Amino acid sequence: MAKGIVIYYSRSGNTKQMAEIIAEAMNEAELPTECKPVDKVKADDLPAFDAIVVGSPTYYGQMAWQIKQLFDDTVTRHGQLDGKVGAAFTSAANIGGGNETTIMGIIEAMLISGMIIQGDPQGDHYGPVSIGRPDERVQRQCASRGRRIAELTRKLMP
Repeated sequence: MAKGIVIYYSRSGNTKQMAEIIAEAMNEAELPTECKPVDKVKADDLPAFDAIVVGSPTYYGQMAWQIKQLFDDTVTRHGQLDGKVGAAFTSAANIGGGNETTIMGIIEAMLISGMIIQGDPQGDHYGPVSIGRPDERVQRQCASRGRRIAELTRKLMP
């Protein structure tokens, strides 16, 4: 049976809240999903999951170093994430503060690993973005993204 994981780094709690909403939606959409902070996940753990969702605060338009380190550690396992479903999300302090570049950085790392990325024609196209604490709109975007990831994963990996 397919399964997922939502991995996040969060100092303020905003990215953690987004991660929990996404994971809950994935579980409700019948894709068993864990939700863990990045310091509780090793690169060796990732190949066991069919869907890998990664969230980071935006720091200077980039992902937190802890998230980048996880991706860097997958280099010795290159090819083992090929065909897995991937997605990204971020939180930031400001509009235009590098939110989309942060998401794209995470997605780029996933694409290099051979992962499958699904955009969204509605709402946050690249992945959910929160400015400060996730408001109702962001919460809806996170839940929607979680459902979409679960649906795609179940289609590809029954």
